[in-house]
Amino acid sequence: MKFLNRKITALALGALLLSATALAGCGTSIAERRTDDSSTLYVGEVSTAFPTSFMPWLSRDGVATTVASMVYNTLFTFDEETGDYLPTIGKEWCYTDLEGNELRTSEGEIDYDAVEEYYSQTSEDYMVVKVTLFDNATWSDGEPVTVEDVYYTFDIATDNALSNHAGALAWTSDLKHKSEKGVLKTQGMFTYDRQDHWVKYPISEEEKDTVIYLRVSKVLGAVATLFTSILILPEHIWQPLVSETEQLNNASPSGEILYQYEHPVGCGAWTLDVSHSGRQMIVLRNRGEEYHLKAEDGSNLYKVDTIKLVLYMDENTAIYALLKGYVDMLDSSMSSNYLRLFEEEENIQVLNVAGTSTQTLVMNVNPQEQYKTAAREILMNKDVRQAIALAINQEELVSKVLDGAGSTASAGLMLENQAELYNPEADILSGDYEQRVQQANDILDKIYPNKDSSGYRLANGKKISFEILANPGELELVSFLQVQLQKIGIDVQYKAEGSMAEDTYLFDGDFDMTFQATIFNVSNVDVMYQSHFVSTNRTSNYGRLADEALTAKINEMRTTLNQTAKYDAVKEIEVMIANLYYKVPVYASNVISVARTDRYTGYVAGPGETCFNLDTLENLKKAV
Repeated sequence: MKFLNRKITALALGALLLSATALAGCGTSIAERRTDDSSTLYVGEVSTAFPTSFMPWLSRDGVATTVASMVYNTLFTFDEETGDYLPTIGKEWCYTDLEGNELRTSEGEIDYDAVEEYYSQTSEDYMVVKVTLFDNATWSDGEPVTVEDVYYTFDIATDNALSNHAGALAWTSDLKHKSEKGVLKTQGMFTYDRQDHWVKYPISEEEKDTVIYLRVSKVLGAVATLFTSILILPEHIWQPLVSETEQLNNASPSGEILYQYEHPVGCGAWTLDVSHSGRQMIVLRNRGEEYHLKAEDGSNLYKVDTIKLVLYMDENTAIYALLKGYVDMLDSSMSSNYLRLFEEEENIQVLNVAGTSTQTLVMNVNPQEQYKTAAREILMNKDVRQAIALAINQEELVSKVLDGAGSTASAGLMLENQAELYNPEADILSGDYEQRVQQANDILDKIYPNKDSSGYRLANGKKISFEILANPGELELVSFLQVQLQKIGIDVQYKAEGSMAEDTYLFDGDFDMTFQATIFNVSNVDVMYQSHFVSTNRTSNYGRLADEALTAKINEMRTTLNQTAKYDAVKEIEVMIANLYYKVPVYASNVISVARTDRYTGYVAGPGETCFNLDTLENLKKAV
């Protein structure tokens, strides 16, 4: 989400007080909430436009991501606080031996010691995972959800000729299954009707619709993206439609595929009310009794009958709509600059929670030959990168850019709230700032001792200057970095990234520096460490880092089956990441969201969440 980095003054607040007439052009029945006494939640969305079609898998098409995740379900969700996978379509899961016998403790929990002992002794390159679905989950058209839907979803995710979805290949990279152009090449999923010729997995006839076995890489985190990233598709809808010429992720959908995009059939708790939705409002209906997950008392899991997503073209207008009671909440994290705006307001709840990401300054350390420049060759020197890292004053950035709504972050890029993984030894960029600046200057004095009349360092007689590829919302951050890096004689300048930064600059490594958020936790380190620090083909490793020692340690971490050894390896990796000075932390920002309490109470937000989340939807109560 892009933020405005301007302080709210009395003058700016006055600019927010737009007329209701101006607002009316931004949404349908803009004042509807004021007279609505039904169980409807009005949510403000800031976007230039609403989509009218919804590709089943998550995309970057604004609110389409939100709608898709509510209409469809993944197998499980991940609880960062407990490290558990929570049921959605999947009821339970466990590792098994190669014949499908469950590896559980006497208490019924996954026996990780048994998993390590058993699979350390096998010559196969895979482990077996058993997943059991709820037997009463249904699609919104009434058809039952079965393991054949899961099989179809994962199968087409491995088949780029049919899916045309690059992300799906990454999600299934640890699934030992592969199809090409609709032809099965390697079978790695097994149901009652799709058994192995050599090993018959134990599935009774009563379990034929609910039990599936998966073969995954010998990586404890191999199930993470399979369980939590892939929205399960209804086979009976998509199998007849998708082909090499009519792919699932279709840039120019027509006919029945377009109809399904616009009329999605999902198994989530919500359905899209097409007849009442449009380009200014999206209406979601609670499936209620039809949805298989229930509250502890047996009632419907979610208490709101209807959700109306209302479009606003800019953040200022959306905030005014909230203040005037046109919506109940905003579905976005907002800049801390707006906090003072709500201090004296009645019936307003501000949720200010810790984030789960670290904003980093990424340096291009390994540009492709055609993108090499004098500036980028300077950044290939780790000592230069260390000096830049030492000169960044996170405390000042948290105070000035975030107005205190955030925290400093370790150079190891693991947040302290990841208690099992966080290694304080990787926090090598803290301590007295003036001493750090002196250390940085000492380093650079040995490499680039000459300076111009303004105090900037010279390389081959030219001022050392780097461009920071960024968006307009990061201008203030760039401005503060300009002042901080000037202390060591380094110049940085803002360069607009545009709307297609990854394709235009980042994937090819055509930049000096850029900003990037990193999120690492128990669930994702296996995949994300690879993406951020090892792979160089259209991944999150924008600066194309290629470090043999780090790659070897990441591979060791991924392949160990001992959970303690895995966590210890992550802690070692944090120290290695810190000492490469490649992705340097600038801060960890809080997530700030706002809601009205005059119609509903019970808004909650966990780390990294706005108040528009599933826990809130379970917890909301009509205000007295």
